[in-house]
Amino acid sequence: MLAASLATAQQEPSSFPLDSVGYLNEELPRMEAAIAARDRSFFHGAMVRTVQFSERWGFKVKANPDLAAYPMCTSAVMDYVVVGMCRLTPSDECEPGLASRFDANVQRCREAAAKK
Repeated sequence: MLAASLATAQQEPSSFPLDSVGYLNEELPRMEAAIAARDRSFFHGAMVRTVQFSERWGFKVKANPDLAAYPMCTSAVMDYVVVGMCRLTPSDECEPGLASRFDANVQRCREAAAKK
C-alpha cells in the first residue's frame, strides 16, 4: 500500500491525460477485436488492466484530487470495459447514453493530452 502511495505521489498529474490516451489507444483496438470475435473472456483481463491503471494513478477507490482537472480521462478509462461489454452483449442494463458519453470523453482526453 505504501509503495502504491509513493508511486502515485511521484507522478506528475499533468501527465495523466497522455498516459490515459496511451492506455486507451492500446486497449481500444483489442476491445474491438474481442467484440468482433464475440470473446467475452477478453473483458476479464481488460478489467484487471483497468484496475491496475487506476490504482497506479490513485483514482480507483477514492478520488485523486490532483486529477480533478481531467475528469474526462478518468471517466473514459473507467467506462471503457462497461462500454465494450454493452457493445458485445447489449441489454436493458446498459445505460443508453454511455457509449456516446464515452466517445466524447475519449476525444476530450485526447485533446487534453495533445496540449501536454
